[in-house]
Amino acid sequence: MPSGRKPLLVSVLVFPGVRLLDVTGPIEVFTTANEFGGRYRVRTVSPDGADVVTASGTGLRVDLAAAQVQEAGGVVVIPGGPEWPSLIKDDALLDAIRALDARSCRTASICTGAFLLAAAGLLDGRKATTHWRFADQLALRYPQVTVEADALFVRDGHIMTSAGVSSGIDLSLALVEEHLGADVARAVAKDMVVFMQRPGGQSQFSVRTHTPRARQEMLRRVLDTVAEDPAAPHTLAAMARRAGVSTRHMTRLFHDEMTTTPARYVEQVRMEAAQAMLEDSDDPMATVARRTGFGSPESLRRAFARNLGITPGAYRARFRTTHTTSDGKRA
Repeated sequence: MPSGRKPLLVSVLVFPGVRLLDVTGPIEVFTTANEFGGRYRVRTVSPDGADVVTASGTGLRVDLAAAQVQEAGGVVVIPGGPEWPSLIKDDALLDAIRALDARSCRTASICTGAFLLAAAGLLDGRKATTHWRFADQLALRYPQVTVEADALFVRDGHIMTSAGVSSGIDLSLALVEEHLGADVARAVAKDMVVFMQRPGGQSQFSVRTHTPRARQEMLRRVLDTVAEDPAAPHTLAAMARRAGVSTRHMTRLFHDEMTTTPARYVEQVRMEAAQAMLEDSDDPMATVARRTGFGSPESLRRAFARNLGITPGAYRARFRTTHTTSDGKRA
């Protein structure tokens, strides 16, 4: 958007039950970009023009109805919401999405907003992502969509989709970089005190969120590598080589910054990966063990006994029950 060009319109679609941060995150990015040379004009749009109440109970003022958006070009943002299973059946909402997309140069979804795009038929034959908790459901409901479950955001043609909640900020920063260049996007990220580009994918939002943040950049790179591929050979020697330090120094870094040992940290990441597989798949124990880095079912069993006090089979039975009793409770 060179100087003298007309403002670029950003239309954020809102609806009852929308997730608040899915709306405000992108709005903050685009309006902050205006402080660094951008010319974005952001407005909220609802299917009928009525104000809405978000999932958190906060009211949102709406600028206009979807049918009132007449300008061609611009960006359309489709947020998500916890009630997406019912939202994908809302014909008025889906019609509004199709109409807005038809006039946009870029349509972007946040979190479970990908389900709305898919239900509207806009992701057919495309790659997409969504919140890691719902990636499998997106792939199951819409087999014509290629789901990239670990991506923070995916660009396919004029459509972009992003992962859970705060990744809408990552996606919006990418759009600012597309429009105004990396320097402006970097200035916006710095002003908002967020990453210009976060390391790793959605796999980082797991064990990493419950452990202290490493001060050393090279240690953070090691932690990212473990989170991204738990099955890789993450021995102490291998991690030390990646960081360019001695094994003694690597052990000291884990002790001082992470309050744990390298081996214990790797096991925690692998445990979490194994738990996710047991909850979400019917894969044999040998497959679970191999894909999560434990190697064998026996090693997997010992790790579960050590960390949870139960067997992997008992864990799967406890957390994957799909039958209900006569009173409607899970069996």
